[in-house]
Amino acid sequence: MERREWYLEYKINENRPGLLGEIASLLGMLSINIVTINGVENDRRGMLIRSQSDEAVERLRFILMTMDIITLTKIREPKLRDRLAVRHGRYIERDRDEKKTFRFVRDELGILVDFMAELFMKDGHRLIGIRGMPRVGKTESVVAASVCANRKWSFLSSTMLKQTIRSQLADDEMLEDNIYIIDGIVSTMRGSERHRMLVSEMMRLPSTKVVEHPDIFIRTTEYTLDDFDYIIELRSDESQVISYEEVEQNYSSF
Repeated sequence: MERREWYLEYKINENRPGLLGEIASLLGMLSINIVTINGVENDRRGMLIRSQSDEAVERLRFILMTMDIITLTKIREPKLRDRLAVRHGRYIERDRDEKKTFRFVRDELGILVDFMAELFMKDGHRLIGIRGMPRVGKTESVVAASVCANRKWSFLSSTMLKQTIRSQLADDEMLEDNIYIIDGIVSTMRGSERHRMLVSEMMRLPSTKVVEHPDIFIRTTEYTLDDFDYIIELRSDESQVISYEEVEQNYSSF
């Protein structure tokens, strides 16, 4: 029988010596292996565990729920946020109302790159939007994530090095495995008709697209925010306001 992975998380009510060893011994007696372990946040510990037996995992759930020294908070098939929480020791912040919106600050670029790389490595195509003010690290994070995912990327529009506005792509750039990066403001405000036709063509290609400034991009296209699979917000710090009025003024001065 194939070994399956679960995400196990518990809150420590009394952090006494030997607690982790006791839980590790319990897992061992149930023939459950620990893949990765880390402190998460707020006195919680997270683990990726692996077992051939669903029954053993259910027995583990029952036993942990009877322990006063800890409170079992999660035991489930691991989601992407679970894997990243174990890897980085904290959960990615997600909007309570808009579940597909994830928030990061510049100090968390490492987590953001990991998050996007995991998305890029998954099968199927995705439409990802990134909100953020200029020079906060949006484009650099997308490129770094593409490298981590071993995926080739192509700019359709960008201001990373200099203003890029493509009107055609080479044959080897028009592949479903490529990551296509679009700056929604550059394409909207500076793009020619040929550029917009290229963007429209690539949007229909079953590949992963990353659109910076998606709220501006949807103004002149047939797409809406509902078409995006993920929305990422990147700020210099938690208090920074993403103001499109200011961003548009900066771009119109080019």
